[in-house]
Amino acid sequence: MVLADLGRKITSALKSLSNATIINEEVLNEMLKEICKALLEADVNIKLVKQLRENVRSVIDFDEMAGGLNKRRMIQSAVFKELVKLIDPGIKAWQPMKGKNNVIMFVGLQGSGKTTTCTKMAYYYQKKGWKTCLICADTFRAGAFDQLKQNATKARIPFYGSYAEMDPVVIAQEGVEKFRNENFEVIIVDTSGRHKQEDSLFEEMLQVNNAVDPDNVVFVMDATIGQACESQARAFKEKVDVASVIITKLDGHAKGGGALSAVAATKSPVIFIGTGEHTDDFEPFKVQPFISKLLGMGDIEGLIDKVNELKLDDNEELMKKLKQGQFTLRDMYEQFQNIMKMGPFSQIMGMIPGFSSDFLTKGGEQESMARLKKLMTIMDSMNDAELDSLEGERLFAKQTGRALRVARGAGVSIREVNELLTQYKKFAQMVKKMGGIKGLFKGGDMSKNVNPAQMTKINQQMAKMMDPRVLQQMGGMQGIQNMMRQFQQGAQGKFGGGGNMFNGFGDR
Repeated sequence: MVLADLGRKITSALKSLSNATIINEEVLNEMLKEICKALLEADVNIKLVKQLRENVRSVIDFDEMAGGLNKRRMIQSAVFKELVKLIDPGIKAWQPMKGKNNVIMFVGLQGSGKTTTCTKMAYYYQKKGWKTCLICADTFRAGAFDQLKQNATKARIPFYGSYAEMDPVVIAQEGVEKFRNENFEVIIVDTSGRHKQEDSLFEEMLQVNNAVDPDNVVFVMDATIGQACESQARAFKEKVDVASVIITKLDGHAKGGGALSAVAATKSPVIFIGTGEHTDDFEPFKVQPFISKLLGMGDIEGLIDKVNELKLDDNEELMKKLKQGQFTLRDMYEQFQNIMKMGPFSQIMGMIPGFSSDFLTKGGEQESMARLKKLMTIMDSMNDAELDSLEGERLFAKQTGRALRVARGAGVSIREVNELLTQYKKFAQMVKKMGGIKGLFKGGDMSKNVNPAQMTKINQQMAKMMDPRVLQQMGGMQGIQNMMRQFQQGAQGKFGGGGNMFNGFGDR
């Protein structure tokens, strides 16, 4: 994500506080200068940047500060809060209601990625168990219905459109009526793209709006136009009741920061952001977690949501085995499946404190996914006895012919099979040690169930298993401890804003 450049520059400015022997006006001014420069390069409006600078300075008064206060922490916290304010419109976003018809009408400029975004939203809710569908009311652009039809078919989403009917109002009415009668919960209507000066298309948009009476009108906006988003959003809001905004192409342009801040200025909440071409490159937009990820502080709450979607807690058999310190190759295979379900690696990495979403390059992400698939292919060539054996890699060591058979079946070398078994051995050893720690799998507050010495052992074991580059990026053992603490707090619903996000920040 190009916005990661902005995050790196702001993070670098904040970390400069740690290098200063004394925190004073000069250090504060230099830090603010670097942050403001980074925001301006991201096409954030100069008035908003000046306001942010003035607000931070008004909060930080060195003459009034008590001697024992952590000045670094106070400055970092003030910057975090002002960055949140910069992209927070202060209006609660509309949410669909489960069990009822939710009609969502998409509007936007030509070339903004509106039709693709319709499919992404339908797919997002479909994965969460909602009954979703798509309606193509775009009769203006040649090939619009073909595109929606192709996208919907690939994602297995029901759709409605017509090659014969040229009146978008009729198509929208018929489609909405059909899907209402079939009790669909998320009914998405795609309309013709337009420019703000095209009065005829605006009139068409109004007619469709009046015909289907949508619960939510979503304006799809291209991040590449930067702060020009503000005038476009205002033009659409004057015509129809735009309740939400989705910003696309945030992965490919430096003006994303300007787009986000410009939309916030119109008091329109951003509900999702598009971060790539694939159907999964689509994320719910929450202001605080977004800023947290931008600054490399992670999004533990989002990570927990991802894990909860997999319903891992329902796997009582696995939990029972973990308590006993048992971990088979089949267990590892199932965990690999869960990782694949969680979405793009870059999204997951961005949620872990110490990482940014561009930690893996496009090529690196594809390479990691390909490697994971290869490991699963190797295990697909194993028989039930091998997958379920508690001996694991020892079984293959005793009978070397097994590795040769698996290698031939998977179309890989014996060396690659042995590498998989080595990785499995590390996991199994860690599970065995964790299984011997009383209170670890009780649930509730882990810090109360497990004594500090045992928690240190867990963290040390995790550190040994990690790639040194990953461990360094997380901030060493201190970083792992902070992540475990945040994860535990998040699991208990203790998130209370950015107050304790700066533990260890800039102290590496």
